[in-house]
Amino acid sequence: ADLGDAPVRITLQHCEQAVAQAAVRYDRAGDQHYDVASALIKSMRGSDADAALHYLARMLEAGEDPRFIARRIVIAASEDVGMADPTALQTAVAAMHAVAQIGMPEARIILAQAVVHNALAPKSNAAYLGINEAIADVRAGKGGPVPAHLRGSGYAGAARLGHGKGYVYAHDEPDGIARQTYLPDDLAGRTDYYRPTDRGFESRLQERWRWLKERLGR
Repeated sequence: ADLGDAPVRITLQHCEQAVAQAAVRYDRAGDQHYDVASALIKSMRGSDADAALHYLARMLEAGEDPRFIARRIVIAASEDVGMADPTALQTAVAAMHAVAQIGMPEARIILAQAVVHNALAPKSNAAYLGINEAIADVRAGKGGPVPAHLRGSGYAGAARLGHGKGYVYAHDEPDGIARQTYLPDDLAGRTDYYRPTDRGFESRLQERWRWLKERLGR
């Protein structure tokens, strides 16, 4: 029926519902946008799946772009879980692609799965620390010429310059490991960019990395 100019009744229940909905919304360019996103990341890092789901829900209910959330989850999977559970990154990347294809509201389920995986996974920031230290050395001017045997030899004049001479092909060596110098001369003694933890899958890598460095003469 056409209500025409009939007055609209606004009840207390309507007001309470409106206030409740407004309470979870925030300016996506303001501080709360960053605060809640930070809380999500830190809750996953801290292994609290319930808290992580709470902050995920707040972001979704605030109208946050699910693709932005997915990207943050991917970063966390690599920065905070890393090689302690490499499958966390696979889950996060798959979630990011799925969210882009599916959209809301179903994207909430995919994001939740990735958030829970990150939260419950064993944690390692060894790769994160390793690349930061390597970058710091490069910015400090460390890292001389690439060793001649590692230089490209597939272009004109390379052989005349001695590029590639003496290179040992790892697949022809026992265990597929070629004992030769890989780092520039001024970093030859640097053996600790990557320091694997003893958590999760990385505990297996810890022993392998120790064994590999012995085979490499480091």
